[in-house]
Amino acid sequence: QVQVVESGGGLVQPGGSLRLSCAASGIIFRLNAMGWYRQAPGNQRELVAGVNSEDSIFYADSVKGRFTISRDAAKHTVFLQMNSLKPEDTAVYYCNADVSDYRSVRRDYWGQGTQVTVSA
Repeated sequence: QVQVVESGGGLVQPGGSLRLSCAASGIIFRLNAMGWYRQAPGNQRELVAGVNSEDSIFYADSVKGRFTISRDAAKHTVFLQMNSLKPEDTAVYYCNADVSDYRSVRRDYWGQGTQVTVSA
């Protein structure tokens, strides 16, 4: 079994910064990718940023130039540095881990979510 735990959310004023952290632990034969998703009330969950095992990185257009994703492969950890935050960034942020077991069966694991609120 794999556990995914996020931390670092909170309340910040517009223009401020937050750093989210996420760690995957348990039986991980291969960590294919990790990513950050977010879901605002009434909206679908959307991919914000992701990084795979080859360090290929994806950003949603809405966060390019403001958010930076990074990872520590040895510790199965991923970070999301969020700068120049806007009220529309308010959402619950979820960490995702794409993991393969020893049979090469892939499965997604999710964290419990962390609230990010951008408000004056």
